[in-house]
Amino acid sequence: MSIKEYFSSLFTGVRSLIKGMEVTGKELVTPKITEQYPENRDTLKISPRFRATLKLKYDEEGRHKCIACGICQMNCPNGTIKIVTKMVDMPDGKKKRKLDKWIYDLGSCTFCMLCVTTCPHDAIEFSNEFEQAVFTREKLVKQLNYLPEKEEEPKPASAPVAAKPAAPAAAKPAAETAKPSDKAPQAAEPKTENKENK
Repeated sequence: MSIKEYFSSLFTGVRSLIKGMEVTGKELVTPKITEQYPENRDTLKISPRFRATLKLKYDEEGRHKCIACGICQMNCPNGTIKIVTKMVDMPDGKKKRKLDKWIYDLGSCTFCMLCVTTCPHDAIEFSNEFEQAVFTREKLVKQLNYLPEKEEEPKPASAPVAAKPAAPAAAKPAAETAKPSDKAPQAAEPKTENKENK
């Protein structure tokens, strides 16, 4: 190794050492944030982007938006989601497929969020409830539609449309058929008068 290569490698090593010490020095003076969990459970702030567990969105009336289309189940990479459906009779007499059970296995979830982003009705979301520790894996399997379904109110029947009267259309042909009969006696009257005069 030449003297030039020796000093070149020496300066490169010193430069990398100074750069590493610069990063270490910045972290040394940065104020530290230590969470005293679980003592600060009431004041603990979780980032809104944190993905803890899935849940269905319910409105004020206790209804969810899931229509059991199964898109979330198809897009799940490892079979975490299982959708069970049922056929119900609607108030108008038709049959409709509805959600029976929305099964979610938290133990095998990869938190990829594919189910949330591909849901066409925005029916599911990730919550910040991170305290999910249990003693057995069976307790990690949850049914998300835990609220009882409310029955749909029957829609009001539409008023029957009144049929248009067909009197004017029927009267016109009657009038047309009556004209020839009126002209026939008028043509016959002059013939009888001529016979009497003769």
